[in-house]
Amino acid sequence: MTGPPRDPGLQPERTRLAWRRTTLSCTVVALLAGRQALHAGATPAAVVAVALSALAWLGFLRVAHRRVLGMDVAQPQPLAPRHALLATACTMALAVFAAAMLF
Repeated sequence: MTGPPRDPGLQPERTRLAWRRTTLSCTVVALLAGRQALHAGATPAAVVAVALSALAWLGFLRVAHRRVLGMDVAQPQPLAPRHALLATACTMALAVFAAAMLF
């Protein structure tokens, strides 16, 4: 199918900003969870939860960074299903680790 070139307008910029905003939120959650776990006393379970939270945060950060870099082309590709699954898994893992730190 040929036609005029696609004019994405500001959509890539909005997507880039959304990924950065989500990454910032994820960073704040990971830091607060780590602070909460270590503030109450550094038990072995808390240290493991903080380490797993940091790992989940790094995974999410990698997916977000790849997506932001992918928005710099003229016609960005859709988010790959495995990257979407990884971002979802990292977010869910952070929620589970934060809940585990409360108990």
